[in-house]
Amino acid sequence: MAPMTRAPLNRRLAGFGTTIFAEMSALATATGSINLGQGFPDTDGPEEVREAAVRALRDGRGNQYPPGPGVPELRTAIADHQRQRYGLAYDPDTEVLVTVGATEAVAAALLALVEPGDEVIALEPYYDSYAACVAMAGGTRVPVTLRPDPEGGRFVLDLDELRAAVTDRTRLILLNTPHNPTGTVLTRDELAAIAALAVERDLLVVTDEVYEHLVFDGAEHVPIATFEGMRERTVTISSAGKTFSFTGWKVGWLTAPPELTAAVRTAKQFLTYVASGPFQHAIAEALRLPESYFDTLRADLEGKRDILMAGLTAAGFEVYRPRGTYFITADIAGLGEKDGVAFCRALPERCGVVAIPNAVFYDHADAGRSLIRFAFCKKEAVLREAADRLRGLAS
Repeated sequence: MAPMTRAPLNRRLAGFGTTIFAEMSALATATGSINLGQGFPDTDGPEEVREAAVRALRDGRGNQYPPGPGVPELRTAIADHQRQRYGLAYDPDTEVLVTVGATEAVAAALLALVEPGDEVIALEPYYDSYAACVAMAGGTRVPVTLRPDPEGGRFVLDLDELRAAVTDRTRLILLNTPHNPTGTVLTRDELAAIAALAVERDLLVVTDEVYEHLVFDGAEHVPIATFEGMRERTVTISSAGKTFSFTGWKVGWLTAPPELTAAVRTAKQFLTYVASGPFQHAIAEALRLPESYFDTLRADLEGKRDILMAGLTAAGFEVYRPRGTYFITADIAGLGEKDGVAFCRALPERCGVVAIPNAVFYDHADAGRSLIRFAFCKKEAVLREAADRLRGLAS
């Protein structure tokens, strides 16, 4: 048999190998380390939501193919959630689409809305699937870098740099707030400026808001679709995994005007078609939990954030205080280190903890070379043990 002479992977995906999450999680398993790399909780979500899934299974709701746009109960719950929390009115039949997690929603949106050669602006560092999805759509990724502000303790967006990145080929801006991996929550002023730019240049916005309920220190999550002129040009994406601690259920959704929803649904139907039928019924109930659930979730995660931040600071890291998400970004320069990738690969053997190097989330890798990300969505005892292990780096 003659050997293949062509590379099996197409050029668009060249360079996208095994994700850093798979690599570091495998390293955690191999070394028995505490995995603070991948962002999944180590406890399940509310018992009543889990029981709702069991009940749906037993009642035969969702065991066969659910409707393509998602089960009506969940689409209605999503529309109610957007209206009650943000004053955004969406028709559950024409302006809501249920997806296989937010990852599929991003992929379907970019495949549907981006033509080959279109430019897509993304705030770096960015979740790694964004780059792959832009590539699969044939678009050109244009990064705008969030830069650390040591005095403010957060990462900030340079609005002049964002404006300068827009060209005649720009099709859309891909946002993520609260932002993974930096933990930044874009302010009203920042979002207002982005909205004004999108309206001025007639750009679409795809916004990943999966951490919408995980904001701390009194920070406020404001959907960009609430700004003047934005509802008609925005695809808003969220999911159940982070809010309800059932990441394996892969229930996500998007809300958008009818023409954008229909476009994304066209792409989505040829990706997975449908999934997660019984879990959709359970998440419809989860979205109707009392406000006390969301308040308790935020307070719990804020406390866990503070435990890990204290441990990282004691270990000699420079720590950027996240105002949202599951993640803390820390700088290893104070430990006399420079290369975050090498540092993270060695960390399990050095002290039995796994983290993620932020450089893999950048086009401008030098901007994140010494930054690494830790997840704090774990049990308090696990975080305290990780902090004790990390303190050995300072000795």
